[in-house]
Amino acid sequence: MKLVLASKNKKKLAEMNEILSQLGVEVCSEAEAGVDVEVEETGTTFEENSLLKAKAVMEASGMPAIADDSGLCVDALGGAPGVYSARYGGPELDDAGRYRLLLENMRGQSPRTAKFVSVITCCFPNGDVLSARGECPGTIAFAPMGEDGFGYDPVFFIPSLKKTFAQLSPQEKNAISHRGKALEAFQDKLEKYLGR
Repeated sequence: MKLVLASKNKKKLAEMNEILSQLGVEVCSEAEAGVDVEVEETGTTFEENSLLKAKAVMEASGMPAIADDSGLCVDALGGAPGVYSARYGGPELDDAGRYRLLLENMRGQSPRTAKFVSVITCCFPNGDVLSARGECPGTIAFAPMGEDGFGYDPVFFIPSLKKTFAQLSPQEKNAISHRGKALEAFQDKLEKYLGR
């Protein structure tokens, strides 16, 4: 089975393929499917935004489409940046700019507890929808550490491992991450859906 990823993020595409390939599922990019869809994320929850993206790409490509909406929810900031994680601080900021702004906003704040949330939604041309959610608890580091990963990974610290997401290997990260957990739950639902 082939799914189109409703995202331009190459690292997200690699992560999804690494996990779903065990099911014999191939995830291709929008470009490979011959579509280029810009979806306005008007939802107020990860579930709503994930569904908006998957549905738009499924309709444009005529193929089953999978979308992930994820973000960082920081307790001391009332759950922010949440669904606005990718747009935190405005469009002129890159990943490093966003996590620096987060660290600035966290100065003097406690607790530093946070969680990454991921919601995976797959829309099929026949109208069927599969959805799964995963969460990974952690804390916000005082400074960025590590070179790997993307987004807020350099400042998302896992106390039990004494490392940030950006210091973990892809295998270590997939084993505990919000997206890894959501994909695992999604994989179970997809296996049942495919009758395996």
